[in-house]
Amino acid sequence: MSVIAPTAGMVGRDVESARLDAALQRASGGDSGAVLVAGEAGIGKSRLLREFRERADATADVFTGWCLDYGATPSPYGPLPAILRGMLQSLADPTAESAGPARGALRLLLPELGGERLEHDETSPEALREAIVSLFEAAASARPVVVLIEDLHWADDASLAMLSFLLRAIDDARVLFVITCRVDEVRRGAAVRSFLVEAERARLIERITLQRLGDVEVRELMESLTGPVDDAVFERVQERAEGVPFFIEELSCNALGPIPETLREVLLARYDSLSADAQKIVRTASGSDAPIDHELLVRLVDLPDDRLDDGVREAANVAILAVRSDDTYGFRHALLREAVHDDLLPGERARLHRAYAEALEERASACIGCQESALAYHWSQAHDPRRALTAAIVAMHRSRSSFAFSTAARYGELALELWDQVPDAEEAAGVDHVALLARLGSILRNAGDAERALMVVNMALDEVDRDSVDPAVLARLLRDRSMYLTALGKPNQIETLQQALAVYEEGGVDEPRLHAVLLTLLAARYMIAGRLDDAVRTADEVYRVAEAAGDDAYISIAANIRGNSRMHLGEVEAGLADYRLAWSHARNMDAQLKYRVNYSDALYNLGRYRAAIEVAEGGVEDARRLGIERTSGSVLTQNRAEPLLELGQIGRAEQLLAKDLTYRTHRVFRAYTTTTRIRALAWRGRLDEAVALLDEWRPRMHQIAEVERQVRYSLWRTEIVVCLNRGDARGAAKVLNQMLDDTGPDLGQKTRVLLDGGWVVSMLRANGEESDATVLADRVRTAWDRMPAGLHPDGWDALLTALLDSAPAALRAGIESADRDDMPVVFQVLLRCELARVLVVGGDRAGRTEASALLAEAAARAAEYEHVGLQRDVAELAAAAGVGPQAAEGFATLTARETQVFELISEGLSNRQIGERLFISVKTVSVHVSAVLRKLGVATRNEAAARYRTQVEPVAG
Repeated sequence: MSVIAPTAGMVGRDVESARLDAALQRASGGDSGAVLVAGEAGIGKSRLLREFRERADATADVFTGWCLDYGATPSPYGPLPAILRGMLQSLADPTAESAGPARGALRLLLPELGGERLEHDETSPEALREAIVSLFEAAASARPVVVLIEDLHWADDASLAMLSFLLRAIDDARVLFVITCRVDEVRRGAAVRSFLVEAERARLIERITLQRLGDVEVRELMESLTGPVDDAVFERVQERAEGVPFFIEELSCNALGPIPETLREVLLARYDSLSADAQKIVRTASGSDAPIDHELLVRLVDLPDDRLDDGVREAANVAILAVRSDDTYGFRHALLREAVHDDLLPGERARLHRAYAEALEERASACIGCQESALAYHWSQAHDPRRALTAAIVAMHRSRSSFAFSTAARYGELALELWDQVPDAEEAAGVDHVALLARLGSILRNAGDAERALMVVNMALDEVDRDSVDPAVLARLLRDRSMYLTALGKPNQIETLQQALAVYEEGGVDEPRLHAVLLTLLAARYMIAGRLDDAVRTADEVYRVAEAAGDDAYISIAANIRGNSRMHLGEVEAGLADYRLAWSHARNMDAQLKYRVNYSDALYNLGRYRAAIEVAEGGVEDARRLGIERTSGSVLTQNRAEPLLELGQIGRAEQLLAKDLTYRTHRVFRAYTTTTRIRALAWRGRLDEAVALLDEWRPRMHQIAEVERQVRYSLWRTEIVVCLNRGDARGAAKVLNQMLDDTGPDLGQKTRVLLDGGWVVSMLRANGEESDATVLADRVRTAWDRMPAGLHPDGWDALLTALLDSAPAALRAGIESADRDDMPVVFQVLLRCELARVLVVGGDRAGRTEASALLAEAAARAAEYEHVGLQRDVAELAAAAGVGPQAAEGFATLTARETQVFELISEGLSNRQIGERLFISVKTVSVHVSAVLRKLGVATRNEAAARYRTQVEPVAG
């Protein structure tokens, strides 16, 4: 039999190799990136990576991880342990000091780092992600890093989530990810497909697709393997292999014999010619998707050492097995393993997997990081439902402990499937059926599948006998149901919590922590729903229960919720006192983070922008010190970016928002940061992007707004700001009226929207829509007056009055307030423009001089704040007002633009119609019309039209 030549060159992949080399060169320069090598099975993905690795080894550290095929129950974080171990070894860092403050979390994946196995409540998913990123960055600082991940199509959800985070969080580091995937085998809707779509859409990954070889390349490959090939052999191989390199290699090795008729025969051709010992070794190795170490192979094959060595050597010589650098044995290609394993008889296959399971149970260290997954898989394949159930339960808990929630959910669902097959299931699992459902529901929620979590907890509630069940168990099930309803934005959240509390109190349960949790969730739901009085009352109850139990964390959270609710009610001093109390009891990171998020938001609503930034940045510093800046710390992005934008610090705000896109905060936080990003885009004049992003997110924001009322205010304000920056006063007025018509509870966010309402009124008035402006001004003023006085930030009354009244004295007072520190800077420009417009329209020479000075100041400030829309408006207004060298008044001194306006006035067009004809804003038209009337010495548009007919038309004729 011919043996595949180990020196055969790779054929037909020069372009792909060059692209990989270019990606490595970019990464070596600090431009981190990722490449997906996609293609069908056998197309040459692994060969391309092997060749690339040989070249990359000269300039970079290369680490490889594999995703393993355990069917429906994959190993959590499959490729990561091998990659992380390699990095620690390259850094000579056995204690993982280079992973930073959160390095202890690495013990979840690398138990050998020392100490007892880390449990779920001793760390957090944020700490694990931060530690891994820090380790990657440390390795890349020493030498460029290449991370090879093979067979992504078998990746578990935890690996995909971690990889998604790494691609975003590793920035400006010398890291290149190269990933292989059989894209054609990834099902629509599968997690891998979603990952790939998202990564490519975000331009996080570059795809290299390997195509089948052409005729010339097929012949070149065949001849590199076997020497000269006659046409008949070539045609037979090409007909069967169809350009797939792996099949070409397999068929070329049998070119002198009959060409196999099926793919299975192609794959098994060389296996069938092996000796009995070699076949036994290959069959045994096929039971494991992961490489198998020598000790395990010795136990399972049960051959004398010399015969074992000879058999392994024989299988390696014909390129079925490969001896890896870590002294393990694996198949040269996954298709070979699948073919051999599928060729086993059912009984033979079951006995093989039983042998694997028994061997793995005897040596607990045989598969660090994946033993539980392997045991569940092998016992299931061995058709031993009791042991498979036990292993699935253990694997579920282990996966949950390492925050691989999606993988844990699969094991939980496997346990449910096996339950009825095991007579003593409760004893074997160590948990009753209802408890298993409850745990699975919690895992599903953490995996992001709240819909299935709700279904599972409803199954548990249907199963329990409410008359005999432990009230604490029922209360927890109802608590879980409410949490899943909340995650889905569905109704009955509050009602379900009220039921849980009734069960707790009527059942005589004495668990203060559970009581505090139920009350806290209810208080938070009241607050989010805008039922502020109920929120304060319930938070008082939480405080009493937590104080009696000596639970500082819940004392802090209770004071936090109460303070936040009081602030929205306008009880500002009482709310501030509650926040001081909350901070004094915030003993852990969770309570501190909740304090900083809510308190900085409350300060923002009060117009205390600099204080809000200071509080939020303090939280980021805390997160940085604990090594979780890129995860937990990122939820404070919005609480820094929004006040920075109000203060005109657009560059800093954009920098933070860009990081938010990188770190993928929770969906609700992303909703807030997205609205701020839309406003930043509008600020920059990138209106098409702003509108597209708003249209994309609007449905999701409406859904979230059903649960979180302040999201509704954020959406209203964003839509108004986009309309204003587009010059669409009517569109802005429509949205503002929707808010004013809304009968839901008022929150502190309403004040800032009403202030923008003054801008809307001003634009309507400048556009000549005086009646609409007057009606809307009255509505805004009424709504403003109804807001609690504590929610009127100092100086804002003057800003709003100036814009609503548009009287020179009020505008001058408004400008004085706008120029104070800690005020929204756009009003410095808006009020100057409005006063300049009023003075120009008045026609007074002194007023025109003052208007010129005002517009010069407005232009300087708009430029300083880099607000494109305001810069445009100021320039148009200045041009229309004739700021600059002044000419004598009269018909002959009309500018070219004024002459155009004059002509359209004579046609009887309104200001809006003139603006549409000339592609300028209605506000600018208003100024041009005033200039025309003044220069012509007429009082009305009709007089101007008559003047045109008598002086211009005869000349034209």
